[in-house]
Amino acid sequence: MRIVLVGPPGAGKGTQAAYLAKNLAIPHISTGDLFRANISQGTPLGQKAQEYMRAGQLVPDEVTIGMAKDRMQQPDAAHGFLLDGFPRNLAQAEALDQILKADGLKLDAVLDLEVPEDEVVKRIAGRRMCRKDSSHIFHVIYNPPAAEGVCDTCGGELYQREDDSEDTVRKRLEVYHSETEPIIDYYKAQGLVVTISALGKVAEVTQRAMSALEREES
Repeated sequence: MRIVLVGPPGAGKGTQAAYLAKNLAIPHISTGDLFRANISQGTPLGQKAQEYMRAGQLVPDEVTIGMAKDRMQQPDAAHGFLLDGFPRNLAQAEALDQILKADGLKLDAVLDLEVPEDEVVKRIAGRRMCRKDSSHIFHVIYNPPAAEGVCDTCGGELYQREDDSEDTVRKRLEVYHSETEPIIDYYKAQGLVVTISALGKVAEVTQRAMSALEREES
């Protein structure tokens, strides 16, 4: 299957993408991984991306599209892939259609993870990271530490990242609504969108997504 995963920040796209890709035996292609791989390997696209990033500028669509195209044409993606973070806007969605069409391919589904805005804010703004080890992550509601402000694992100080503040989260949501949400209508016109609730336990959401995708495939 060739799937695009969409949803607002805090919807759990990265977590669900990893589980779904494993269950479907297809590669998980995330924008973040594409950038890291191209930059670390010093590819021409990676070098271009780094120039923009160092200048504090947004990486142009054509660079992101080029990276995604190269990755989708790797042997492990010959029988399908799950795209996470791409396409991010209408221009990228239209480019993806053209890339696939050139190879006689098309998307099978666009999985839309739906989460109420207040829940997104609660999920992200409640997150706390450990200063000693950023892999130690807690949540003031869903996974609180035994002692407030102290990491259960190593005793490090827990803090809220600047990106996780409520004001920043709401700004990120505004960007999502203006730039990324329009691709949902674009794909709805093609009959590709499958919307599921991303509320509940991770395993429940994964099962919900797998059931919805199986219905699309049958």
